[in-house]
Amino acid sequence: MHPIVIIGSGMAGYTLDREFRKLNPEHELDMICADDAVNYAKPTLSNALSGNKAPEQIPLGDAEKMSTQLKLQILSETWVKAINPETHELKLEKNGQETIQPYSKLVLAVGANPTRLAIAGDGSDDIHVVNSLIDYRAFRENLAKRQDKRVVILGAGLIGCEFANDLQHTGHQVTVIDLSPRPLGRLLPAHIADAFQKIWRKRIHFVLSTTVEKVSKINDGQDYAVTLANGQTLVADIVLSAIGLQPNIDLAKHAGVHTSRGILTNSLLETNLEDTYAIGDCAEVNGTLLPYEMPIMQQARALAKTLSGETTHVHYPAMPVAVKTPAAPLTVASCTCG
Repeated sequence: MHPIVIIGSGMAGYTLDREFRKLNPEHELDMICADDAVNYAKPTLSNALSGNKAPEQIPLGDAEKMSTQLKLQILSETWVKAINPETHELKLEKNGQETIQPYSKLVLAVGANPTRLAIAGDGSDDIHVVNSLIDYRAFRENLAKRQDKRVVILGAGLIGCEFANDLQHTGHQVTVIDLSPRPLGRLLPAHIADAFQKIWRKRIHFVLSTTVEKVSKINDGQDYAVTLANGQTLVADIVLSAIGLQPNIDLAKHAGVHTSRGILTNSLLETNLEDTYAIGDCAEVNGTLLPYEMPIMQQARALAKTLSGETTHVHYPAMPVAVKTPAAPLTVASCTCG
């Protein structure tokens, strides 16, 4: 029998691996990923600085360790070029060489990419995003080189506010810009968001109801002038974008998988293609995207049972989202049934 193949080595992929191995220690399981397959918890990136964690202290295990621990064949730094659902085969490419990988079941755990604004200026290419450990390492290396510690963050959502808290805690001057009139506008009622902002006012400067139009290099490229739509200009040593994520749907879409904002699945995490599933940040389950840790855990547990022969629908209990902002502690409770 051909292996179950998981595309993606993020939290969703590795969590599914662990849950499946609890139920089925012997079935052949393969993981394919374009990166180095280092296992780490992405949520820890937004508070590692205040926790005195260097980037090299964040990984939980490299590909070799995870392969041994989970009895898993890992094909790292390998691109999936195409899915053939009729033959149950994947076309792979590594170092310019193409191969064919058969599968019995296929799980798309391909995650999401950062949303990028169209920003003018010769400094726009220097804007950091942090969606992986590799991104985070580059951000920290650049941060260590800067003396004035002025950081401008684009986006006052969950990740933007967590990074703002982490940076201000370590002595950085942080300005957060968002088109919304309030921070955490999608998570919080207006009166709570207002109270949250007041608590933070002495630590973090919020510039709201506007957006960034241009980022230009100044002072021989050492600093950046951030021009806003409201006419204001800020000076920064580093600009970090945290304005949201877009599920990776292209590979699935080209294979004939139905997509919308994400890869469409039912409550069994099944796509419209036979033996093909989706999980994690890329999965739009019954019309809902839930790119948080607890929903991913619930999805992984349910899908592991289904792949082991016990058909299991994913059900979400009340799932509080803890915002990692100790300067203004906050937990947002929600319940998504299905």
